Amino acid sequence: MSSHTVEPSLPPTSEVPESPLAGPQLERTARPPAARLPRRLAELVDTHALTLLRATVGIVFVGFGVLKLFPSASPAEQLAVDAATKMTLGLVPETVLLLSLAALETAIGIGLIAGRRLLRPALLAFFLHMGGVFSTLFLLPDAMWQPHSPAPTMEGQYVVKNVVLVAVCLVVAAHEWSRGDGRRSRGR
Repeated sequence: MSSHTVEPSLPPTSEVPESPLAGPQLERTARPPAARLPRRLAELVDTHALTLLRATVGIVFVGFGVLKLFPSASPAEQLAVDAATKMTLGLVPETVLLLSLAALETAIGIGLIAGRRLLRPALLAFFLHMGGVFSTLFLLPDAMWQPHSPAPTMEGQYVVKNVVLVAVCLVVAAHEWSRGDGRRSRGR
């Protein structure tokens, strides 16, 4: 009969027992303050991302809306008037159209910035307004597209860049509308 003896196994020498400072605490103390700044900034942005998105698009809308209140101050003024005139079949005076667009854009911006009860109506108005904005690509093809080319003109680029604003507001709307009406029960 052969007998086997089993020797106790020891942990590999590369393993070091856990220090009480291991983990996040050690990580925080080991890094200099300048190295922690990007992480803290990222956490701050992550926490407030939707508010940041809402506010920045709101500021853009307030800015462009207010510009339309001053004659020739907005680079998109004539383009907006020409498109709105086509949409209304020329039945609404240009001054009324421009003031209406200024008021609409400013109201959308204020609603996005303020949030709360103004956010849902502002988002609805935003998406309707974007429908009108993008319709200029078809209503004013000579102003929007270069001749004999699928490339947009400078005015066309001004319109097309709004896809970024649409994407931002889709994210904001998805978050807002996914919350349902449960927020009212919490007193918001």
